[in-house]
Amino acid sequence: MRKLAEGENLSLTGLLKMEKDGLSVAKAMQDLITDEDLKKQAEAAILATEGRIKGIQQFINENNIADTGEVR
Repeated sequence: MRKLAEGENLSLTGLLKMEKDGLSVAKAMQDLITDEDLKKQAEAAILATEGRIKGIQQFINENNIADTGEVR
């Protein structure tokens, strides 16, 4: 795969941060939901968000996007 441009890296980073922040809010709100149908939808949304985050992480790892170089 070609090396990503700086703007693409920033977009990927922003997308991952947005998903992570949304997941945090969704998990916090889940405890406040009393309606069972809404609670199931919230749980499904959390699972979907976790799946998207894992997909982004997998893309980053498989394409060596994150430069994890050795600490010297």
